[in-house]
Amino acid sequence: MTTGEQQQSPVTVFLVDDHALFRAGARTELESVSDEIRVVGEAGSVAEAVAGIQRARPQVVLLDVHMPDGGGAEVLRRLRPELPEVVFLALSVSDAAEDVIAVIRAGARGYVTKTISSRDLVRAVVRVSEGDAVFSPRLAGFVLDAFADRPGSEPISDPDLDLLTPRERDVLRLLARGYAYKEIASELFISVKTVETHVSSVLRKTQLSNRYELSRWASDRRLV
Repeated sequence: MTTGEQQQSPVTVFLVDDHALFRAGARTELESVSDEIRVVGEAGSVAEAVAGIQRARPQVVLLDVHMPDGGGAEVLRRLRPELPEVVFLALSVSDAAEDVIAVIRAGARGYVTKTISSRDLVRAVVRVSEGDAVFSPRLAGFVLDAFADRPGSEPISDPDLDLLTPRERDVLRLLARGYAYKEIASELFISVKTVETHVSSVLRKTQLSNRYELSRWASDRRLV
């Protein structure tokens, strides 16, 4: 375990999913794979989730997006104002842009799909508990697009930004947030060498010379 991953105590997690078999499997997997996680409750509906989370006060809620009585966005709507310290990580079979955008706008800190491995899910839970935003591959672009188009803000329209590929934007966003190359590679499921190639390409396209200038450039364009 690296220094950045060390925890004083296990991260407390609450599971929300309308499939009991999935909740049972997720609990077993999370707790057997790592001692960094302790599941403190679970729920199969919006009403059960609201009551259970209010009672358990977990650090992280693993939240299903689609449930018969309103889904993850409804849980967020009811609880975010009351429990701002609780972090919500969406966990869904869906990787549709509209689903990702809806729960992120509602207040989720990240979004991963159910194809994620047990160890990667543990890592995602720990990271969001530490303040990071975590997304499965290719979903980060949906979030960038959503924030670029959010009400009250001007859409991004920049000739230099338009030169960057979606993956280059993903790398730039993480770089500007302070991620090391190795962390970017792990987050985007690419090699460190590929990260270096993308950064070199972004530097060339933007005609900037270092990471600090890139961070400022990304911040000015609301990519961070």
